[in-house]
Amino acid sequence: MVVSTYQSVSGAGREAMDELFRQTRAVYVNDPIEKEKLTKQIAFNVIPHIDRFMEDGSTKEEWKMMVETKKILDPSIRVHATCVRVPVFVGHGEAVNLELEEPLEADEARELLRAAPGVVVIDHRADEGYVTPVECAGEDMVYVSRIREDPTVENGLSLWVVSDNLRKGAALNSIQIAEALAEDYLSMPAGAAAAG
Repeated sequence: MVVSTYQSVSGAGREAMDELFRQTRAVYVNDPIEKEKLTKQIAFNVIPHIDRFMEDGSTKEEWKMMVETKKILDPSIRVHATCVRVPVFVGHGEAVNLELEEPLEADEARELLRAAPGVVVIDHRADEGYVTPVECAGEDMVYVSRIREDPTVENGLSLWVVSDNLRKGAALNSIQIAEALAEDYLSMPAGAAAAG
């Protein structure tokens, strides 16, 4: 998997959101641009650097993506990520390129994703036939668009994914994990949770 993330400033906290606001205003009123939280100007810019740099040249955010993907899906998955901070207040996007073991046509992938809980597929090959971060702000779902076959690799598939990082990436995920644990363990007969 090769993934490029386009992460909103809210991922860096309230101070980064305030910095984007101040810098955007400064551009329009011709004031000096001041950097405080982020390493470079974020207004009208993108920064290919999230968290600290590691010895191999990747950033800690890119390393975390690789580790978390392996933990969630499969330890044998090879992942390469580039994480970019973008001048968006809320909502992360990802361009994902997959090389699968077996062929998977785009139409079949669309149907599989439509059946996944918490996922909404909006994939029309027309203007406005996809979802952007500003459209998913305040929403609990993960939106998948631009599903297409990638001819550059064997069994390749490309897709665009967006979600509200404050809801799905943080608060809602915690609630959904707690609900799953409650359903799995609180609904068990007494003593079964300790045994299993």
